[in-house]
Amino acid sequence: MNGRALVIGGSLGGLFAANLLADQGWDVHVFERAADDLASRGAGIGTHTALADTLARLGIPMDTTLGYRSGDRICVDREGTVLYRTYWGHVMSAWANVYRPLKDRFPEDRYHFSKSLTSFREDPGSVTACFDDGTTASGDLLIGADGLRSTVRGILFPDVRPRYAGYVAWRGLVDGRRVPAEAHEWLDGGYWFVLPPNEMFLCYQVPAKGRLDWNLVWYHPVGDEELRDLCTDSEGKVHAGGSIPPPLIRTVFVDEIRREAERLLPPPLATLVALSQPFFQAVFDIESPGLVAGRVALLGDAGFVARPHIGAGVTKAALDAMCLANSLKEPTLDLALARYDRLRTEFGRRCVARGRRLGSYIEAKSHPAQGWTPEQLEQRPDRLLNEVALALEDIPELAIEV
Repeated sequence: MNGRALVIGGSLGGLFAANLLADQGWDVHVFERAADDLASRGAGIGTHTALADTLARLGIPMDTTLGYRSGDRICVDREGTVLYRTYWGHVMSAWANVYRPLKDRFPEDRYHFSKSLTSFREDPGSVTACFDDGTTASGDLLIGADGLRSTVRGILFPDVRPRYAGYVAWRGLVDGRRVPAEAHEWLDGGYWFVLPPNEMFLCYQVPAKGRLDWNLVWYHPVGDEELRDLCTDSEGKVHAGGSIPPPLIRTVFVDEIRREAERLLPPPLATLVALSQPFFQAVFDIESPGLVAGRVALLGDAGFVARPHIGAGVTKAALDAMCLANSLKEPTLDLALARYDRLRTEFGRRCVARGRRLGSYIEAKSHPAQGWTPEQLEQRPDRLLNEVALALEDIPELAIEV
């Protein structure tokens, strides 16, 4: 079965779906709200076998240009003393390393920038998307792959909204060539963790244009009012949605996170923070009641957003796209979308539940009234280093769905 598919959202999930369906003979068009290429966005990501398999199906090898196998996971204290160490060997990559080959592979004339969806309508045998520039596009299937703030999800399920988890992820990327020799010698090859109370700092190396850069993530409790302040620019404008363009983050907050790094992290890791240009992303949960309504299917973060401790956001989008492509081999669209909805909705729910469990000890600082159990507040290095960003096939509640 094939036809015409409209993909709303041209990031990774949309590109996985677009490429897979095009290879099956679908006439696919992608509509992206941004005005230009997305390759400069994103940061480091963990990879999984399922992600590599999906890329391989598209003829994109997960080689050294896309991924780097990290060394041991090592948790240290403020003085750099090793508290826990375990072998890992996980392949780490960067968002742009996956985006670029997917985007280049898809026909340029079928990828449309500056297309913000405003609504859609279903007619017998078709669905029509309406955009803010007055244009429309019709097809047999509409795929909502427009991320955390999905317009498609908002139309299908207006009562489903992102739930703020009570903390943000400060992020940064450091050109490996800028790291001083002494810090480089101490850091090289490790996947580093520091666990201040109710926080988690981690960093690892990722490939970038023939070199290795350092990707930093720092999960830091921030209350609701504090988040509003963080999202207020120097002109006093409050940016909605728990985010603000990185250039507009006030320097007082960047200076503060660098001071916190000097106070809480060993010197080599504090050096990385000092060398980066930190930006933050608020952490949210999203749990949709389903992924399908009529001729419309949600995919990736448009349907379910799990906290990043699972380390599988990109892989989840790839698995959604693969499942949708496989389901569309059914003889009718109704059968195909029913299969997709059944399989991927349950997986999304399990991902959200696991992410909440792994992040509960961080959330507890901002939401103390929820009555947390000792298990939820547990912050032992051996537990966290062996559960965060685990291979999906090693997670019992997710492996069966993979």
